[in-house]
Amino acid sequence: MLGNFQKSQLRIEIEASAAAIGDSLLRPTQLEKWLLSGSLPPGMPEQLHPGFQFTTRFGAITIHHQVDVARPNCLRLILSQGIDGFHEWYWGEGWVQSRLEGISLLPLALGQSLNLLSLRQFLAQK
Repeated sequence: MLGNFQKSQLRIEIEASAAAIGDSLLRPTQLEKWLLSGSLPPGMPEQLHPGFQFTTRFGAITIHHQVDVARPNCLRLILSQGIDGFHEWYWGEGWVQSRLEGISLLPLALGQSLNLLSLRQFLAQK
């Protein structure tokens, strides 16, 4: 894989319940409403579960996701192709934390920050 090893961990406050944050991360119909990479592929389940795999595109770059862990307060995705690494999400009442590590040509910390801000805005409008 070409690129640089990058890692970033961010935690922000969000005026939302843990259940609302979890729905926004674990339910693809909610996830695609705020995720900056756009639409998710057809055939997504109602809720993400371990072992499920899907692919998204960010411009010309394809990113393959495999759900490793999906719990009421935690989501871990194994990433390959455009990003070789993982993305973890943890959340609770009024907060969400994202940890991203991988090798990529993409500016991962910037994308992570923009996605967290997009999630915050989405939940504020609900």
